[in-house]
Amino acid sequence: MVKKQDIEDFFALSTFAVAGVSRKGNKFGNYAFKNLKQKGYEVYAVHPEAESIEGEKCYLDFKSLPKPADAVIIVTKPKKTINVLQNMVDSGIKMAWLQQGAESDEAIEFCVKNRIKEIHGKCIMMFAEPVRSIHKIHRWVWGAVGKLPK
Repeated sequence: MVKKQDIEDFFALSTFAVAGVSRKGNKFGNYAFKNLKQKGYEVYAVHPEAESIEGEKCYLDFKSLPKPADAVIIVTKPKKTINVLQNMVDSGIKMAWLQQGAESDEAIEFCVKNRIKEIHGKCIMMFAEPVRSIHKIHRWVWGAVGKLPK
């Protein structure tokens, strides 16, 4: 179960990588990357086959980042998530946000086995301050029905 402290610990970090940005530019990974960047977070796009996406430099893996990432936001299909997590282990990164749709039982078990602190089942945009637009409404609804982490 994800706790409020887990989310606070995640956002207390300073450098993030987003795995799952798309070359087509119309996926949630691209939205999250751009939105976090606009909010002032230090964030890098990671894609194993792209040099740039939408004019932003893209890195092939976590070891090629200009500075080490403190955490990874994973916005891939579940079958690719394990590869991303293994790349994290190989790079020494120990915290991940498995965006809704990226998680699987196998991925969560992998995190436990490899001591990766993970957040899953939550939309990162509901918690990345300042929260705006539909995500603010969504967070309010979750609060009203008691679904926000405590």
